[in-house]
Amino acid sequence: MLAGEVTLTFRRWRRRQAVPGHTYRTFIGRVAVDAVDVVEPADVTADEARRAGYATVDELLSAVAGDPDLPLYRVAFHVDHAPDPRSLLAADDALSDADRADVDRRLDRLDARSSHGAWTRPTLALIADNPGVRAPDLAATVGRETEPFKVDVRKLKNLGLTESLSVGYRLSPRGRAYLGR
Repeated sequence: MLAGEVTLTFRRWRRRQAVPGHTYRTFIGRVAVDAVDVVEPADVTADEARRAGYATVDELLSAVAGDPDLPLYRVAFHVDHAPDPRSLLAADDALSDADRADVDRRLDRLDARSSHGAWTRPTLALIADNPGVRAPDLAATVGRETEPFKVDVRKLKNLGLTESLSVGYRLSPRGRAYLGR
């Protein structure tokens, strides 16, 4: 896929889950969606099957997961080779006073909207003190369920403050600068 050989995917969804013009992070990198269309299975062509990475239309259709009564979506995309903006942000450790105030405002907003209280700064400190520790172990230390904890850490990552490791997390250069470490 990274070579650009696969440029289509087919999915069965209740409603459209991808938006043309948007870029998504995937396990292979970032992909930009060019088009999303509902198609009839009988209208899928051999060329489309090849563009989706399958030898035949039948092979493609049998590989599409989901309820066959749901609409079949054809998603055209291309690999986006531009750097992930989160990575660029995370690498920037030169925080101005305005940058620091912006991070403060965003963290305050996340804390205010939380159903479990202020969590942003304690989570940053927890990650700073425990780099590379598994998410379930980190979550357990603060009495949280793993999945909601991971969702919250992704919010910090979106602000460029944390980085995911193969196991666990660490503060990004921006996150370390924010915490003054």
